[in-house]
Amino acid sequence: MQCTLGPEFRNDPDAAEAEAILRQCVHCGFCTATCPTYLLLGDELDGPRGRIYLMKQVMEGVAPTRSTQQHLDRCLTCRNCESTCPSGVQYGRLLDIGRRVVDAQVPRPLQEKVVRWTLKEGLNSRAFGPALAAGRAVRGALPAALRDKV
Repeated sequence: MQCTLGPEFRNDPDAAEAEAILRQCVHCGFCTATCPTYLLLGDELDGPRGRIYLMKQVMEGVAPTRSTQQHLDRCLTCRNCESTCPSGVQYGRLLDIGRRVVDAQVPRPLQEKVVRWTLKEGLNSRAFGPALAAGRAVRGALPAALRDKV
C-alpha cells in the first residue's frame, strides 16, 4: 500500500514504523475472514482492512474524526488477522500507533472518559472480586439493565 506521511509525522519514529507496516498490506482481505467485529457488524471499516485505510489516511495528514476513533475502538485487539495475513502485517502494532495518534487529536466525551477509566481501574482492582460477589448477592434487587451484567 502506498503511504506518504503528512508533514506533522515526518520526524515521528512511530509514524515511520506505521508507514513501513502500511506498505506491507496488499489489500487481499484475508484478514476480514478472521475478524470477529467484521464478521459481526459486516462493515468494512470495522475490519482490519478498513481500519488500515483509516490509519493510512490519518498518517497522511487527514484529520481523524470521532467516527475514525470509534472504528479503531471496536477492534478487540485479538490479532486473529495477523495469523491469516500472507504479507505479515503487524496489525496490532499499527493499531497501537493509530489509536495513540487519533486519541491525541480527537477528544472523548466526559462520560466516555469516566467509563473507560472505571473499566481500566476497576477490572484490574483487587476490589473487583468482592464487588462482583456483593453484586451477585443483591442481583435480584438490581435494575434489569444492571442485573443482566452481574
